[in-house]
Amino acid sequence: MFERPESGERALLVRIGLGAPVADEELQEFQALAVSAGAIPVQFVTGARRRPDPESFIGSGKAEELKQLADQHGADLILVDHPLKPSQERNLERLTGRRVLDRNGLILDIFAQRATSHEGKLEVELAQLKHLASRLVRGWTHLERQKGGIGLRGPGETQLETDRRLVTDRIRTLKRRLAQISVQRDTGRQVRRSIPVPAIALVGYTNAGKSTLFNALTGSRAYTADQLFATLDPTVRRLEVPHCGELVLADTVGFVRDLPHELVAAFRSTLLEAREADLHLHVVDAADPERVIRVAQVNEVLAGIGAGDIEQLEVYNKIDRLGEAPRLERDASGTVRRVWLSAATGAGLELLAEALTERYAQRIARARVHLAPGQGRARAELYRRHAVRHESAAEDGGWDLDVELAAAELERWCRRAGIPAPPLTAPCLAGDGFLQSRRAAAPSPP
Repeated sequence: MFERPESGERALLVRIGLGAPVADEELQEFQALAVSAGAIPVQFVTGARRRPDPESFIGSGKAEELKQLADQHGADLILVDHPLKPSQERNLERLTGRRVLDRNGLILDIFAQRATSHEGKLEVELAQLKHLASRLVRGWTHLERQKGGIGLRGPGETQLETDRRLVTDRIRTLKRRLAQISVQRDTGRQVRRSIPVPAIALVGYTNAGKSTLFNALTGSRAYTADQLFATLDPTVRRLEVPHCGELVLADTVGFVRDLPHELVAAFRSTLLEAREADLHLHVVDAADPERVIRVAQVNEVLAGIGAGDIEQLEVYNKIDRLGEAPRLERDASGTVRRVWLSAATGAGLELLAEALTERYAQRIARARVHLAPGQGRARAELYRRHAVRHESAAEDGGWDLDVELAAAELERWCRRAGIPAPPLTAPCLAGDGFLQSRRAAAPSPP
C-alpha cells in the first residue's frame, strides 16, 4: 500500500484534452495556480483522450510516463488540472508512487494559505473537510489497521471509522460556528439596508485587479499581489462620489474556471455581499486574451449563487498594459456599460466616477438651508462633504446655503445641526460646479 509523503513541492503538471486539444491559456493558468500554492513546476505533461479513464483518469500508459518523468526530474508531487474521483487519485498514487492532487484540492490549498479572517479560515476548513471526507480510504496505511489481541480489540470501531466520525463531528461544529457568523453578517446588512445607501460589489476573475481598484477608490490598504486568489476575505468600505453622496463598496473573492462546488457552497455567506448588491462592478483584465471567456465564467458563477440578475457595469482594467486611453462605452440608449481604466496608474478613475454619478445622481436632492453664526461646524461639514453649490451672507451674520446631498444624508445632517428639514428640489446638472474644488471619486495612488 502506498504511504503518502508528507512533504515535497517539485511538481509535474498534468492537463488532458478531452475531445479537444489543450489550450495554452489553460496551461498558463494552471501553472499560475501551482505557483500560487507554492509548488515548483518542473514539467508539463499533456495528452488527449476521448473520455476519462474510469480507473486513473489519464490511463495506465500515461501514468507510467508520469512515473518515469517524476523519477527523471525528482518530482515529489503530481498536480492534475481536472477534478478526480477519490478512487482515481488513489490509483494514480499507486501507479506513480507520488502524491497526487487534483484541481479542486490545489485550489483548496491556496485558499487555506490566503484566508486571514476567522470566518474565512472556518469556511476553508469546512471545504477541505468535505473534500477529505470521501478520500479517507486512500494513501494512509494506518487507517486500514484494526487493532487486535488481548485487551486491544476495543468496541470494534476501526481507525477509518474513527477518523470519519471525527471529520463528521468537526464539519458539524464548523457549520454551527459559520451559522452564528452568518447571523452577525445578516445583522450588519440589515443595518445597512435600513439606511438607504446603495451597495456596490466588485466581482471578477481572480487577478483581474479588483483589490487594486478597491484601494484606489476607497484609499484602503487591502492586500494586492500579481497572483491568483491574492485576497479572499471580503472588505466593505464607504465610498463618496461627487453628486452621489455615500455608497458602500465591497471587495469580494475572485472567481476562476471550474471553481470547486464545495468552495462555492462554503463561501456562500461571503458571497452574499455580491448577492445583495445593487450593482456589480465586473472587473475584467483588459490585457487578458481570454477576457471574453473569463467574463462568461464569472457570470456563470454569479448565476450559480443567485446573483445573475443584478445589473453590471463592466470595468476593463489594466489598460496601461495595452497602451490604450481611458474611455466610456455606452449602449444604444446612452447608458454607460463599460469603463476602460487603469487602477494601478489612476487613469480613468474619474470616468468611473462619472458613470456612477449618472446611475445614482437621482438620489441627490437640492435644498436651501440657513445656518446661524454659531453653526460654523455644521457649515464646515457641508464643505467637507463637497455639498455646497452656492453661499450668501445672511442678515443675522449667518449663512444661506444651496446644498446637494442624498435626501437621507441631508435629513441626518439637519438632525445633527438642529435645524428643520428644508423642502427639497431637483439637483443641478452634473456639469455644474460646486463652490469647493471638485475631487475625483478616488485619490490618485502614490
